[in-house]
Order: sequence, then structure tokens, then C-alpha cells
Amino acid sequence: MSARPASLLSVTDSLLIAIDGPSGSGKSSTSRGVAQRLGLAYLDTGSLYRAAAIAFLESGLEASQADEVAKLVRGARIVPGTDPTNPSISLDGRDVTDEIREPRVSAKVSAIATNLAVREALTRQFRQIIADHDRRIVVEGRDITTVVAPDADLRILLVADPAARIARRQAELGGAVDTAQVTDQVVRRDRDDATVSQFEEPAEGVELVDSTFLNLDEVIDKICGMVPTHD
Repeated sequence: MSARPASLLSVTDSLLIAIDGPSGSGKSSTSRGVAQRLGLAYLDTGSLYRAAAIAFLESGLEASQADEVAKLVRGARIVPGTDPTNPSISLDGRDVTDEIREPRVSAKVSAIATNLAVREALTRQFRQIIADHDRRIVVEGRDITTVVAPDADLRILLVADPAARIARRQAELGGAVDTAQVTDQVVRRDRDDATVSQFEEPAEGVELVDSTFLNLDEVIDKICGMVPTHD
């Protein structure tokens, strides 16, 4: 199996790309760019966890009520848009695309993401979305390469130096939170999420891409150049 230029990718080719990485590694921007370049759909699995966190915040439940929280999430209608040029997410018919990025949601999303029953339910949904798109999709998150889609055609672990990740996340939030809050979001979330998913070291067959000293276009170019061919 070798790589081929993105321009040679047929619209009929099945191509499932899985991209994992820690907070602030650039996986969302990169995944959208790769999907646009290759004419694929795009799924940000983290947006579903964030939408579930909104449902949790509005429910009055405590994280310790794990079974009730999982039941709440299973009953919620969480629908992601898969257009890489206009990603969106709705919760029970309500557009929460902007709301999921609010600091209050970021502070609680790990409580949802570390609930194993919630992870199981959302993983089933992720796999259904992949099937619905005939495996022509870029999927990004924490454990896509190892749990959700270990059979993906291309599996990437995208990493970056912690200082670079914190700076990127702060720029993304546009000054809405201070450096201490951003550091907490990045470092604490990685630590919490690492208890239930592996995204700090590449599993066997997963390609490691370090974005610390690369700009976005360079990272997209690098990953598109790794697209496999079965010729």
C-alpha cells in the first residue's frame, strides 16, 4: 500500500480517515481541511460529547449518577452536520453549534466523556454515521483510531507541544477565557480523558504527525499525502 496525490482520489473510492489527538493539537481544523480537500464528509465526535454535556447541565443530574446520565444521553436527539465547510450540531432540534464552545460546557464535558456507558452509546452513533456515509468521511476525536474505527484506511495521531496547544486554544476562544482557564481546559481534560481513551501515544498502525512547527496547510498537505492506494 502506497500513498497517492489527493487529486487522484476517485469520487467512488471508499476512504475512512480517523484522526485522534489531544486538546489544541489542531485536529478539528486539520480534519475539516482534509475532508474539504478530498471531498469527504466530516465528523467531529467531540461536538456530540459537548452537546451531551449541555443536556447534562440542563438536567440537574450529578456526574456521580452515571446510569441516569447515560440514560439521559441515550434519549437525547444529538444530530451533527457533516459538511466540513459548515459543521453544526443540534440537541433535541435546537442548534447548539455555538453553545457547545462556551466555557461552562468545556468545564463539564469530561464528566460526560469519562462515563463509559455514554461512550458506548455515542460510539454506536459514530459508527452508524460512518456507515451512512459509505465510509467516505474524516472522523476526529480521542479514540477513533483505536475504538471507533480501528479499521480506518488511514489512522493519524496528531500531536503538538503543550505550549503550542494552549496558545492555539486561547486564540480559538478569542480571549473569552484567561490563560489559566485555557490551561485547565487543555491539561485537565487531557488528563481526565486519558483515563478512558488512548490518544497520547500512537497505537500499532497509527501514523504520528507532530503539528508543533507546521502551519495548517502544511499539516493538511502531509496527511493528504499519506492517503493509501490499493493499486
